[in-house]
Amino acid sequence: MSTDHSENPDLPPCPECGGEYTYEMAPFLVCPECGHEWTRAVPDEAETAREVKDAVGNVLVDGDTVTVIKTLKVKGSAQPIKTGTKVRNIRLIDTTDDHDIDCRIDGFGPMKLKSSVVKKA
Repeated sequence: MSTDHSENPDLPPCPECGGEYTYEMAPFLVCPECGHEWTRAVPDEAETAREVKDAVGNVLVDGDTVTVIKTLKVKGSAQPIKTGTKVRNIRLIDTTDDHDIDCRIDGFGPMKLKSSVVKKA
């Protein structure tokens, strides 16, 4: 079996010396030229996460504090969430219904919000 990189294009060159004759020795990739061993790069969660922006274009991250910019009706509650309500320690989530913020609002409890109705505080 040949370890020629040109015959195995899915193996990356060595990150240390740039050698093209890398081969796989599970779970590592090995460079026969310099002896360097490494694992395949697994995409980091932060790299694959989508960027969530608030109503004015600020990038949101987990733990941010945001302010509600418009009054929101809440199903099952007689009171709305009023403009200016601060929400602390948000958590960003991936959903299919555009509610991309998971949080706890004082007086309402756990809730999901859309990033389009909040502004970074």
